[in-house]
Amino acid sequence: LCFLSENVSLLFKLYCLTVMTLVAATYTVALRYTRTVETELYFSTTAVCITEVIKLFLSVGILAKETGSLTRLITSLKENVFGSPTELLKLSVPSLVYALQNNMAFVALSNLDAAVYQVTYQLKIPCTALCTVLMLNRTLSKLQWFSVFMLCGGVTLVQWKPAQATKVQVEQNPWLGFGAIAVAVLCSGFAGVYFEKVLKSSDTSLWVRNIQMYLSGIVMTLFGVYMSDGAQVLEKGFFYGYTYYVWFVIFLASVGGLYTSVVVKYTDNIMKGFSAAAAIVLSTVASVILFGLQITVTFSLGALLVCISIYLYGLPRQDTTKIQPSETKSSKERLATV
Repeated sequence: LCFLSENVSLLFKLYCLTVMTLVAATYTVALRYTRTVETELYFSTTAVCITEVIKLFLSVGILAKETGSLTRLITSLKENVFGSPTELLKLSVPSLVYALQNNMAFVALSNLDAAVYQVTYQLKIPCTALCTVLMLNRTLSKLQWFSVFMLCGGVTLVQWKPAQATKVQVEQNPWLGFGAIAVAVLCSGFAGVYFEKVLKSSDTSLWVRNIQMYLSGIVMTLFGVYMSDGAQVLEKGFFYGYTYYVWFVIFLASVGGLYTSVVVKYTDNIMKGFSAAAAIVLSTVASVILFGLQITVTFSLGALLVCISIYLYGLPRQDTTKIQPSETKSSKERLATV
């Protein structure tokens, strides 16, 4: 990651979006692989926890580079992290929601093909749109609302006759998978917009905010490990079933999380949609090669509609990188602006 000023170039934004796209596509396929091919299935809750720990250490390292000296780093941590319990509490909200979202991703990819997951997960865009309107005092154009409904139609087609994976022999529960995605979608929309609002409502360093969030995240995910797999973890060990592939998935999740926070800080949550279309295509191609995925006509049409809707939704209409003054319009007025 580069160390940024507030005025970042368009080239840098495109670079971040490109990296996020590649990481998202690779992560989806790699995670699907570890949940269907590995003989000794690892605990997904521990993987989510380790991801938060790695993101914390990476953020501390980047903040150290940003501050320039160990003394200033320690001062910054004392003032903004350990000396600000209110701010820690504020960032614990997205931490909890993101922890739930990440665990739901493991459940979903244990029961759905990577390509089906990737397309259906794009329902997070209408959810994000609604949260953006209600929480950030923004309005959406007619074209953007149209793209939201187009996306819902595309997702419906994907689920109407799902593509089949011939090389996956594990028992799957599609209803559980889609239920997990529904929870992840709600979490993604709310947490992303909440975090964007916190980031852009003050001049606090992005990396300080990340550290605040990841500290809370570690506590939340450790609690998740205890509640979900506590007895088995004690019996088999925290790192049971871990392979090089599992560590690779954890690495991708860590890097992807950091790049996502950069994109949210310097663009917005809507811009993240640009990378999603390309990630769908890449993960679908990879699923065909790795899992013998057989693409159906309805799946292809649905995926195409999703990609087009994401493109239309992201077309520039106004400066969405700044938070608009609050109370300029009521929630009903903003929702009705179509």
